[in-house]
Amino acid sequence: MYLCSGLHFETMVEIKKVTTKKELSAFVQFYYDLYRGNDCAVPFLYFDEMDTLNSQKNPSFDYCEADYFLAYKDGKVVGRVAAIINRHANERWNTSQVRFGWFDIIDDAEVSAALLKTVEDWGRERGMTEMIGPMGFIDTDREGMLVEGFDQLATMYINYNYPYYPQHVERLGGFEKANDWVECRAKVPEVVPEKFSKITEMVRRRYNLRAHKFTRHELMKEGKAREIFELLNTTYKDLYGFCQLSDRQIDKLVGDYIKIADLNLVAGIVDGNENDKLVGFGITFPSFSRALQKTRDGRLFPFGWWHLLKILKWHKTDTVDLLLIGVLPEYRAKGANGLIFDDLIRQYQAYGFSYAETGPMMETNEGVLSHWQYLDSVIHRRHRCFKKKL
Repeated sequence: MYLCSGLHFETMVEIKKVTTKKELSAFVQFYYDLYRGNDCAVPFLYFDEMDTLNSQKNPSFDYCEADYFLAYKDGKVVGRVAAIINRHANERWNTSQVRFGWFDIIDDAEVSAALLKTVEDWGRERGMTEMIGPMGFIDTDREGMLVEGFDQLATMYINYNYPYYPQHVERLGGFEKANDWVECRAKVPEVVPEKFSKITEMVRRRYNLRAHKFTRHELMKEGKAREIFELLNTTYKDLYGFCQLSDRQIDKLVGDYIKIADLNLVAGIVDGNENDKLVGFGITFPSFSRALQKTRDGRLFPFGWWHLLKILKWHKTDTVDLLLIGVLPEYRAKGANGLIFDDLIRQYQAYGFSYAETGPMMETNEGVLSHWQYLDSVIHRRHRCFKKKL
């Protein structure tokens, strides 16, 4: 039995901390069970979820603390939540925040209240004065709760949730908006927009900047992959909730993304006046959304690997996902972003992609959002981070 005193009612929700591998598997499995058959939700890779939540495998635990909780009613799992403290982020932003993430629930206000109260209590016990979420361990984890775009196909890099999630949070009281991210869907143009073409030519001529296509040897043997994520540390440093990636986290990201990336879908921007110094990058992947929906709960076996291979190797999708894009601040005003778009659009055309999906962009980031005005694009999803004083 769980007492939610702030709501003045007793619930028959049992909250249990995850302590075994079997319980962790149940924690991950709940998402698949809750969204099975939903045409917009995308199953996450099972092994990736298990590894991310494993303190022995996720380098974020070098400076993060976390516990996971399952909610039960009548002996059945009806919700889950992770309670996380990122000490580096708290130091960077001078806060004492506990994060809630991996938050999923049936449509039952008692369940959501009990889970979030558990995170509040967990955070208070550790001296935290504010709760925020949904957030992951670090900025490259999924973050935000979907508040608009419930009828839009998700990607493997973002949270999807039912419309009742934000309704539950808002009804609880005490929560307010902390930050919104928006995502665009754009048509891949048949011809590179004149704006990008002109910027590209001007930037090349005036600043001696150019697009660079990496080789696998450059990335994996010469350290360029690490250089990309070190550049990400600089370009993302002022974004909401971001904290610097550690060496171990960079190594993991290199292994998770760069090792398997189609290098035609990766762009670097180099400065010819500075010995081809890397000043910007774009990492994109063909969309795995429909392929993942064909897997058995995000498992690669027995046949899930085949659906993913068709996307990775033969690009059997009409959509490309823009995963990470970054340009050093001093080069943004020089138009280096335009070089990335010019390079990647040409490759999208060659591969026959019809649409591009952006990753989450802060709604206040006018510089990034302004690029989409030159394409046939629409903001079609919005994710929100909530906060509450403890």
